[in-house]
Amino acid sequence: MKIRVHVSLKNGVLDPQGRAIHHALEGLGFEGVNDVRAGRLIEMDVADSTTDAALEEMCRKLLANQVIENFRIEKVA
Repeated sequence: MKIRVHVSLKNGVLDPQGRAIHHALEGLGFEGVNDVRAGRLIEMDVADSTTDAALEEMCRKLLANQVIENFRIEKVA
């Protein structure tokens, strides 16, 4: 089974990578970009028997820092 885990910073957490991307876009002449937030995408191929609870635990213990990040699990068809 293919899984995608989307990890993003919580609102209110400073995002230096997002700010750098925003600054670079402005420097390249792109207008109308009000804000940029950067995150990451983790793709995994897991056994079909892997439970939702196990996926949640993977995210909470390793893939996302619960103090400053949110995560969303997506099962890919």
